[in-house]
Amino acid sequence: MIEWWQAALLALLQGLTEFLPISSSAHLLLPSMLLGWPDQGLVFDVAVHVGTLTAVSLYFWRDLWVLAEGGWDALRAGQMNEHSREILYLALATVPAVIVGFALNDVMDSLRSLPVIASTTILFALLLAYADRRVGTVPSDNVGNWRVALMIGCAQAIAPIPGTSRSGITITAGLLLGLSRHAAARFSFLLSIPIILGAALLKVSDLLGADTAVDLPLVLLGTATAAVSAYGCIALFLRLIEAVGMLPFVIYRLLLGAVLCLLWWT
Repeated sequence: MIEWWQAALLALLQGLTEFLPISSSAHLLLPSMLLGWPDQGLVFDVAVHVGTLTAVSLYFWRDLWVLAEGGWDALRAGQMNEHSREILYLALATVPAVIVGFALNDVMDSLRSLPVIASTTILFALLLAYADRRVGTVPSDNVGNWRVALMIGCAQAIAPIPGTSRSGITITAGLLLGLSRHAAARFSFLLSIPIILGAALLKVSDLLGADTAVDLPLVLLGTATAAVSAYGCIALFLRLIEAVGMLPFVIYRLLLGAVLCLLWWT
């Protein structure tokens, strides 16, 4: 069982890295490797997922409300509008990840090793750098058609490969497909809501079949810490990316990849 301060640090790491394009799996691997920390357990995994889901839902509550209203108006009118289209784009982009998640879940878990995470951390850093350099002078402020949504969804489907970063690969795809940095990040974050919810529900189903003790204070600490750190991270990231671009995150990923390679080789 992890200590309370370990839980706080792991939840902080989860909240900060869930939405930045820097790979949460790479960061959560380091405490166990470098410090020999025990596995946080399934209950704690659910707690931090609930925290990050709460954060992204609260940050985008206005967008979600507008989408819900627009979807309801489209149903009543029997005619599509821009909000109902975005709902369909988000649903379509979720499908590839769901298919891959169910079909290849065990395969993805078997890839959770230091060589894989080090390699993907560096590889997708370089791809993000390339995508960011290709941002046009007049990028699109929204996902314009179902093909773009589906391609972003296909990119998200490879996110379970450890070290990839779900936000990183979806933002990269969005940039390559002509979206602005803000539009790519916004779509990526909205797209995370069904994915995080689905992952949390799967973990809850696993938890129901296990005889696991629940340390409620530890669970609440993990949920709250992940939620606060993730909310602040989303807010800061969206404010900064138009000014600084993705280069700081590319450099960080390359440095992290170098550290992981050193750990691998030593």
